[in-house]
Amino acid sequence: MKESYKNDCPYYLEDFLINLSVIKNRGDLTSSEYYLDIRTFLRYLKVKNKMVPAETKFNDITISDVPIEMIENFTEKDAYLYMVWLKDERQNGASARARKTTSLKQFYDYLANKAQLIPKDNMASLEVPHVKRALPKYLSLDEVQKLLSSIRTKNTERDYCIITLFLNCGMRLSELCGININDISFENKTLRLLGKGKKERIITLNNNCLDAIEKYLPYRKNYEMAQNEKALFLSSRKNRLSRRRVQKIIEECIMAAGLKNTGVTTHKLRHTAATLMYNNNGGDILAVKEILGHESTATTEIYTHLGSEKMKNTMDVMEDLLKKKD
Repeated sequence: MKESYKNDCPYYLEDFLINLSVIKNRGDLTSSEYYLDIRTFLRYLKVKNKMVPAETKFNDITISDVPIEMIENFTEKDAYLYMVWLKDERQNGASARARKTTSLKQFYDYLANKAQLIPKDNMASLEVPHVKRALPKYLSLDEVQKLLSSIRTKNTERDYCIITLFLNCGMRLSELCGININDISFENKTLRLLGKGKKERIITLNNNCLDAIEKYLPYRKNYEMAQNEKALFLSSRKNRLSRRRVQKIIEECIMAAGLKNTGVTTHKLRHTAATLMYNNNGGDILAVKEILGHESTATTEIYTHLGSEKMKNTMDVMEDLLKKKD
């Protein structure tokens, strides 16, 4: 658990976060999201129970003194009122409310059934808000080629390599930032990635990726005295590139390519890769699942709905087959 949590964590929340990290093997980012969700809940409890002066800013409310009895006495009916508050007072959309509700359910399940710190899981029957599943945004093949051909930055070789790996491998932002030099095998043409839940997977690198890495490595040598020398991607400050810096690099390259209105982010580059993989590999969903590191094909199946060109071609065939004879 991150050190910053400990300063403002009641013991039961600290136990919950440790369980997420050590037992469930969740990553730091996931644990951080749970912490923020539960912190909002505990701040709400303090406001609701008038534990803070009315003029106190919500973001200034500490949570270390919230008694567990207050959590124990919080009912399912109270939880639905909390969701109304999230919508009306915090302007949380359906996705944010669904995530916070899920966090709350997991929190209560841990306290009641795992740690047995409260006698009953009051949230066991709590319904999670329905979220409409929108199709992810992605770049067309022409837009991908335009993006790759327009990369001209202070660190062109590095930034070209970053975008090439995103587009060819469909990796997550955290996976790209976590790549070390020794994760790459030029002999076997493979790359080891550390995915969600700290699960490792090995993917095959195509020639696009291998060429981009080989062209970048001579420039990387300028930073060989860096503290994070093992990291593949380094900043000008000789440290491992942060997630936020990679996001900024992608934003700058998207702007330079004239694609600013596409709404593309690092995660949407992953969607782009997945869509291109599925549409151009004969629809082998299992192969795409393994490359992306999805737990289930149910997650990967969203990309089966993105092949608009394939659907159009299929409908054209059906039109010809079933054309009404005059």
